[in-house]
Amino acid sequence: MQITGSAISLNVQDVSASAEFVKQHFGFREEMSADGFVSLARDGVGFNLIFLRTGLASLQPPILKEQQAQGVLVAFVVDDIDAEYAQIRAAGVPITTPIQTEPWGERFFQVTDPNGVILQLVQWMHSPEQAG
Repeated sequence: MQITGSAISLNVQDVSASAEFVKQHFGFREEMSADGFVSLARDGVGFNLIFLRTGLASLQPPILKEQQAQGVLVAFVVDDIDAEYAQIRAAGVPITTPIQTEPWGERFFQVTDPNGVILQLVQWMHSPEQAG
Protein backbone atom coordinates (compact mmCIF):
# COMPACT_ATOMS: atom_id res chain seq x y z
CA MET A 1 0.00 0.00 0.00
CA GLN A 2 1.24 3.44 -0.90
CA ILE A 3 -0.57 6.25 0.92
CA THR A 4 -0.07 9.57 -0.83
CA GLY A 5 -2.08 11.89 1.41
CA SER A 6 -4.28 12.06 4.46
CA ALA A 7 -7.17 14.08 5.84
CA ILE A 8 -9.34 14.39 8.89
CA SER A 9 -13.00 15.05 8.02
CA LEU A 10 -15.28 16.47 10.69
CA ASN A 11 -19.04 16.97 10.42
CA VAL A 12 -20.14 20.31 11.84
CA GLN A 13 -23.23 22.53 11.68
CA ASP A 14 -21.39 25.66 10.49
CA VAL A 15 -18.55 24.84 8.09
CA SER A 16 -17.57 28.48 7.59
CA ALA A 17 -17.22 29.13 11.34
CA SER A 18 -14.84 26.21 11.87
CA ALA A 19 -12.88 27.01 8.71
CA GLU A 20 -12.43 30.66 9.64
CA PHE A 21 -11.38 29.70 13.17
CA VAL A 22 -8.53 27.43 12.04
CA LYS A 23 -7.48 29.84 9.29
CA GLN A 24 -7.31 32.77 11.67
CA HIS A 25 -5.80 31.09 14.72
CA PHE A 26 -3.90 28.08 13.35
CA GLY A 27 -2.61 29.35 10.01
CA PHE A 28 -4.49 26.98 7.71
CA ARG A 29 -5.41 28.01 4.17
CA GLU A 30 -8.36 26.95 2.06
CA GLU A 31 -7.45 24.52 -0.71
CA MET A 32 -10.94 23.84 -2.03
CA SER A 33 -14.54 24.37 -1.10
CA ALA A 34 -18.10 23.84 -2.25
CA ASP A 35 -21.51 24.15 -0.65
CA GLY A 36 -21.19 22.46 2.75
CA PHE A 37 -17.54 21.50 2.31
CA VAL A 38 -14.12 23.03 2.85
CA SER A 39 -10.67 21.45 2.74
CA LEU A 40 -7.92 23.29 4.59
CA ALA A 41 -4.17 22.73 4.52
CA ARG A 42 -1.08 24.02 6.21
CA ASP A 43 2.52 23.35 5.20
CA GLY A 44 4.22 20.81 7.42
CA VAL A 45 1.05 19.42 9.03
CA GLY A 46 0.84 16.28 6.89
CA PHE A 47 -2.94 16.17 6.48
CA ASN A 48 -5.83 18.28 5.31
CA LEU A 49 -8.49 19.34 7.78
CA ILE A 50 -11.90 18.99 6.16
CA PHE A 51 -15.18 20.33 7.50
CA LEU A 52 -18.44 18.89 6.15
CA ARG A 53 -21.87 20.31 6.91
CA THR A 54 -24.04 17.95 8.90
CA GLY A 55 -26.84 16.61 6.69
CA LEU A 56 -24.88 16.96 3.46
CA ALA A 57 -26.56 14.66 0.91
CA SER A 58 -23.25 13.28 -0.37
CA LEU A 59 -22.06 11.96 3.01
CA GLN A 60 -21.43 8.23 2.94
CA PRO A 61 -22.41 6.00 4.59
CA PRO A 62 -25.82 7.66 5.08
CA ILE A 63 -25.60 7.36 8.88
CA LEU A 64 -22.95 10.12 8.79
CA LYS A 65 -25.48 12.67 7.54
CA GLU A 66 -26.80 13.44 11.02
CA GLN A 67 -23.68 12.79 13.10
CA GLN A 68 -21.48 15.62 14.32
CA ALA A 69 -17.85 15.65 15.39
CA GLN A 70 -17.97 14.75 19.09
CA GLY A 71 -15.29 13.37 21.34
CA VAL A 72 -12.66 14.35 18.78
CA LEU A 73 -9.41 16.00 19.74
CA VAL A 74 -7.27 17.44 16.93
CA ALA A 75 -3.73 17.95 18.21
CA PHE A 76 -0.88 19.92 16.67
CA VAL A 77 2.72 19.69 17.90
CA VAL A 78 4.49 23.07 18.12
CA ASP A 79 8.01 24.23 18.97
CA ASP A 80 7.16 26.94 21.52
CA ILE A 81 3.97 26.20 23.42
CA ASP A 82 4.27 29.21 25.71
CA ALA A 83 4.53 31.63 22.79
CA GLU A 84 1.53 29.99 21.08
CA TYR A 85 -0.47 30.18 24.31
CA ALA A 86 0.32 33.90 24.67
CA GLN A 87 -0.64 34.55 21.04
CA ILE A 88 -3.95 32.66 21.28
CA ARG A 89 -4.85 34.47 24.51
CA ALA A 90 -3.89 37.85 23.03
CA ALA A 91 -6.24 37.11 20.12
CA GLY A 92 -9.06 36.71 22.64
CA VAL A 93 -9.69 33.04 21.94
CA PRO A 94 -11.37 31.41 24.96
CA ILE A 95 -9.13 28.76 26.47
CA THR A 96 -10.86 25.41 27.07
CA THR A 97 -8.00 23.83 29.03
CA PRO A 98 -5.30 26.16 30.39
CA ILE A 99 -1.67 25.37 29.71
CA GLN A 100 -0.32 22.51 31.79
CA THR A 101 2.44 19.93 31.78
CA GLU A 102 1.81 16.22 32.25
CA PRO A 103 4.31 14.07 34.18
CA TRP A 104 5.32 12.34 30.94
CA GLY A 105 6.49 15.62 29.39
CA GLU A 106 3.51 16.75 27.34
CA ARG A 107 2.89 20.49 27.77
CA PHE A 108 -0.38 21.53 26.18
CA PHE A 109 -3.48 23.68 26.12
CA GLN A 110 -6.81 23.38 24.33
CA VAL A 111 -9.32 25.66 22.63
CA THR A 112 -12.74 24.86 21.18
CA ASP A 113 -13.89 26.05 17.77
CA PRO A 114 -17.38 27.51 17.21
CA ASN A 115 -18.79 24.02 16.48
CA GLY A 116 -17.34 22.37 19.57
CA VAL A 117 -14.28 20.77 17.94
CA ILE A 118 -11.44 20.69 20.48
CA LEU A 119 -8.06 21.76 19.13
CA GLN A 120 -4.94 21.12 21.19
CA LEU A 121 -1.48 22.56 20.84
CA VAL A 122 1.25 20.47 22.44
CA GLN A 123 4.99 20.59 22.93
CA TRP A 124 7.00 17.65 24.21
CA MET A 125 9.24 18.97 26.99
CA HIS A 126 11.09 15.65 27.02
CA SER A 127 10.41 12.34 25.37
CA PRO A 128 7.89 10.04 27.06
CA GLU A 129 10.70 7.53 27.64
CA GLN A 130 12.49 10.10 29.84
CA ALA A 131 9.48 10.52 32.12
CA GLY A 132 10.49 7.42 34.06
